[in-house]
Amino acid sequence: MHTYGMLDDGDRILVAVSGGVDSLFLAWLLQFWQRKAPISYHVHALHIDMEPDGSGAGSAALAIEKQLRGINIPCTIIPAFRQPSNLSKGDQDLSPGEGKDICYICARNRRNQLFEHARRESFNKIALGHHRDDIIETFFLNICFAGNISTMVPRQELFDGRLALIRPLAFLDKHEIMHLAGELKLEPVRTNCPLSEKTRRMEVRHLLDDLYKKIPGAKMRIFSALSNVRQDYLLTPPGSERRGTQA
Repeated sequence: MHTYGMLDDGDRILVAVSGGVDSLFLAWLLQFWQRKAPISYHVHALHIDMEPDGSGAGSAALAIEKQLRGINIPCTIIPAFRQPSNLSKGDQDLSPGEGKDICYICARNRRNQLFEHARRESFNKIALGHHRDDIIETFFLNICFAGNISTMVPRQELFDGRLALIRPLAFLDKHEIMHLAGELKLEPVRTNCPLSEKTRRMEVRHLLDDLYKKIPGAKMRIFSALSNVRQDYLLTPPGSERRGTQA
């Protein structure tokens, strides 16, 4: 919170709650932090319903809303722009190579809906439940599949500063969140996903789990490396001209 200056007095914070234990715990955390912080801000949850029943919110969305109500977090439910059943390898919006990871387009649609709701309801920050494991996994995903060195950042300014993404759980491991959520009796709510666990992120997660077992302490050193980049020891981008080199 302090390192990245995530919260300011008068903030209107929209918490993206998927139903996973991370986002449920994040909603609780922001409410808890308000009681000890020397500032005042407003917290509201948003759940994008991937499986509405036609007449209203689906059963998973209602179960999520019930848990949030139990920790005094108001929640808005909106139907997903596109439900998972409408997403397939043949989707015309999928570019080559994206057939396997159709979660890419799901995530893009949910993100756009988040941004639009935040703009419409005058929220200036969106809180996301990503944690340290997510940040490391994203780093490896981008290296292996996107060919760049980047990851999620704990705070990201968007739209000329009109909106900021914040990730207050960035310094916590998944197992720590699971333990704390268990103490709070928060239960994850499974939602419909056409790929279930068959994603590139899961492949990278399994790879990293194996790495951590073989090299104790690797996780913390990898995470530390993300803020200890020695740019002079990275390669020159292809096609760029090196200084001091004669034509």
